[in-house]
Amino acid sequence: MRALDRLLQRWRIGKALAYVEPGDRLLDVGCYDRSLIDRVAARVTSAVGVDVEVTPAEEGAVRLVRGSFPEQASFASGSFDCVTALAVFEHVPDPAGFAAACAEVLAPGGRVVLTVPHPAVDRILDALIALRLADGMAAEEHHGFDASQTVRLFRGAGLELAEERAFQLGLNRLYVFRKPAQSPT
Repeated sequence: MRALDRLLQRWRIGKALAYVEPGDRLLDVGCYDRSLIDRVAARVTSAVGVDVEVTPAEEGAVRLVRGSFPEQASFASGSFDCVTALAVFEHVPDPAGFAAACAEVLAPGGRVVLTVPHPAVDRILDALIALRLADGMAAEEHHGFDASQTVRLFRGAGLELAEERAFQLGLNRLYVFRKPAQSPT
């Protein structure tokens, strides 16, 4: 990972940190080098990181699982209070299925925190890779996902948009979705 890749990764993590609450049971999809998990490990109850390149491990309340979510790494309904997926959603082959799986593993009142780049980022990333300023982190898998579809897909999974904002000069978007709390019986 080049310095620019690391800078952009830290920027995304910085945007997401405020939405990982003390005591959360965290699922970090696309955890890569577990940078986000390491930043929040002291304040969460547990953290599971899933990535196709991670070395499986278990250290205290942190577990790393090799695979892709939800295809190869599935979890029980309501297992997590927060699901993070930073620079991941644009790589997912079935975005609607991914959104539904996030909703399924969330406890009532839980949150999904995403960062999703604008499709124009692919062209910028290609130039940065050609100039050897960035590695691009699997840029060939972006599929040109249109970030404007994100809200529709997660609402379709039964989640409510809690926050949406642009960052990184408008080239990236932060989304926070909440699973409605169960109504009293």
